Amino acid sequence: CKCWYVHIHLTGWRSSLHEKNDITEIRELFMQDILIYFENIPTFGRTLFLVTGLSFFLLVESLTPLFRFNYHKGKHAAINITFTLITLVINLFGAALIVAAVEYTSKNQFGILQMIELPVVLYIIVGLALMDLIGAWLIHFLEHKVRWMWRFHIIHHSDTHVDVTSGLRHHPGENILRLAFTTLAVLVVGPAFGLVMLYQTISAFFAHLSHANIQMPKTMDRLLSFIFVTPHFHKVHHHYVQPYTDTNYGNIFSFWDHIFGTAVYEKKIDSLVYGLDTHMNEEDHSSLKGLLMIPFQPYREPVKRN
Repeated sequence: CKCWYVHIHLTGWRSSLHEKNDITEIRELFMQDILIYFENIPTFGRTLFLVTGLSFFLLVESLTPLFRFNYHKGKHAAINITFTLITLVINLFGAALIVAAVEYTSKNQFGILQMIELPVVLYIIVGLALMDLIGAWLIHFLEHKVRWMWRFHIIHHSDTHVDVTSGLRHHPGENILRLAFTTLAVLVVGPAFGLVMLYQTISAFFAHLSHANIQMPKTMDRLLSFIFVTPHFHKVHHHYVQPYTDTNYGNIFSFWDHIFGTAVYEKKIDSLVYGLDTHMNEEDHSSLKGLLMIPFQPYREPVKRN
């Protein structure tokens, strides 16, 4: 009887192990398919992702807004979408630089992911996290610490009505800086081209999500903000005065801010005021020409407050 029990137990264990192996294999194949899809994704497909995300959050904003702004939404959107289109054009031309970096790392086995062997799931997670650190968090941090970089980043922060269209409101000069650091991230991390495209797609999604003027359940937002950049977590970064302006630099993953001690969570989210104390007048932030000229104007020292 005991032998019969052991035989049944081992048979069940082997069956369970076989099922687990099958599930693992299916998951690995599924993640490989995702990488293959993004490796071959056409420009139209990426544009469709961007437009769909923008449209979705515009709809959500109208249903459950965080703030009820008194502004000309069409004019505001026109300026921000113009900057978004400029961003897309620069990224389109910059794609050749990223492709060259991917080919270099692949050919020379250069970069972190080229040096270690990981299961596909871990490969994607580690790759996304490291590219987010170098290609987004680091450059964002530097833009707040290096004055000449900050001059270009002012355009993004000068928006006094942060909504989903604010996500890609970047000066062309800043776009070039971010493209350079994305290329640096590729050289350091050594990802496949499909992983780079996946990263850029997720990055654009989070740009929309984190800037969208939407009311999130506070408990959910708080819990998610320990790993991901949530709407409420990022809104603190857009408060008009320091030190809040110099916190929460994350793009996709918020844990980089928690690790480096730059994370702040504001419970009274409705107390935030958007914009910059140096550029609060309407003529400072509501003209496309004026915004483009900000980096070349005399520097305005922000008021530091505790």
